[in-house]
Amino acid sequence: MRKYLYTGIPILSALIVLQSCHSNQAAAGYAAPPPPDLPVITVTNRPFTTFREYTASLEGSNDIEIRPQVNGYIEKIFVDEGAFVKKGQPLFKINDQPYQESLNNANAALAVARANQSAAEIEVNKLEPLVQNNVISPIQLKTARAAYDASTAYVAQANATVGNAKINIGYSLIKAPVDGYIGRVHIKIGSLVGITNLDPLTNISEVKDVRAYFSVSETAFLRFKDEYPGKTMEEKIKNLPPVELILSDNTVYPLKGKVEIVAGQFTTGSGAIPFRASFPNPNGVLRSGNTGRVRISITLPAGPVIPQEATYELQDKMFVFVLGDSNKVVNTSVEVGGRSGNYYLVEKGIKAGDKIVFSGVDKLTDGAKINPEPMSLDSLLKVRPM
Repeated sequence: MRKYLYTGIPILSALIVLQSCHSNQAAAGYAAPPPPDLPVITVTNRPFTTFREYTASLEGSNDIEIRPQVNGYIEKIFVDEGAFVKKGQPLFKINDQPYQESLNNANAALAVARANQSAAEIEVNKLEPLVQNNVISPIQLKTARAAYDASTAYVAQANATVGNAKINIGYSLIKAPVDGYIGRVHIKIGSLVGITNLDPLTNISEVKDVRAYFSVSETAFLRFKDEYPGKTMEEKIKNLPPVELILSDNTVYPLKGKVEIVAGQFTTGSGAIPFRASFPNPNGVLRSGNTGRVRISITLPAGPVIPQEATYELQDKMFVFVLGDSNKVVNTSVEVGGRSGNYYLVEKGIKAGDKIVFSGVDKLTDGAKINPEPMSLDSLLKVRPM
C-alpha cells in the first residue's frame, strides 16, 4: 500500500505540468493579430468638373414624309429602303398616261382659244376705221372689242389648264426634296396611290445635322438655372459648353454638339421641360430613331475630392473610414455633390485635412485599429486623372 501511494504522486505531478504547458500554448495561439497596413490619403480641396447626363432620342434635322400629289398606279420604284439619296433624285414614278392626255386636251383647247382671239382681233381691226368714218355705229365696235377681251380671257384660262396638266405630269415623278436616308417603303410596283392615302410612301431623314431631344426634371431645371451664367434662359443656353453624346453602346460620339433651344413650359403630367441639342453628322453615323445620353459638363466650386475606392455604400448611403486618434478608424457618412470618373466631390461629412483609408475598406469595422501608410492624392491623380 505504501508503495502504491508513493508511485502515484509523480504521475499526478506530471499531469499537472502537461496541462499547464497545453494551456500556455493555447493562449499563445489566440493572441490578437497585428493591425493591418492600409494606405491613407489626406483629403484636399480641388476644383471639380462633373457631368449631368440625360436620356435622349435622336431625329434628323428634317424628317420628311413622302406623299403622292396625284392619283395613279406606281410604275417604278427607283430606291431601296435605307439608301442615301440626293436632293432631286427620282424616288417613285406614277403612271402619267392620263395626265399626258389631259395635257394634250389642254394644248388643243389653248390652240382653239388663241384662234378665237386672233379672229376677234381681226374683227376689231376691221371695224375701227369704219367707226372713225361714221360708216357703222360705235356699238358694233364695242361689241367686237368685248368679244376680243373674252377670247383673251379664254386664252389665259387655257394656258392655266396647260400649266396645271404639266404640274400633274411633274408630280407623277416623285423626287427627293432633301439629301437624306430612305426609311421604310410602304408600297410596291402596281400599288394604287393617291392624295388621300393615310400612310406616306416613305420617309426621308436629313441627317447632316442630328438633333437630340431630352427632358430635364423640374428640380434639375432649377439647379441648371443656378449653375450657368446669364440673366435670361437664352443667355444661359449660349453660355453652355459644348455637350457630348453617349451612344447606346456607351461609346462617346467624337463630335460635340450645342444645346440650341428649350421649350417654353413644362410637359403636363411628366413635370419635365424638353431641351434640344444639335450634333454635326458628316459621315451619317447617327440616324433618326437612335437613342443615347446627352452629357453636359459643369464646373463646381473647389471642395473635398476623394477617390471612389475609399467609399462604400450601405442602405443607400455612402461612407468612408476616417483615421482618428490612436490610429483607429471612424465610420463616417458623406454626401456627394458630383462625380468625375473615379472621383467624388464631397459636400458634407469630411473636410480638407481629414485622413481617410484609401483601400481595404471592405475588411474594416468602426473603431478598428490600422497601421496607416501615407499616400499622396497627387500621385494617384497623375496615374488616373479626373
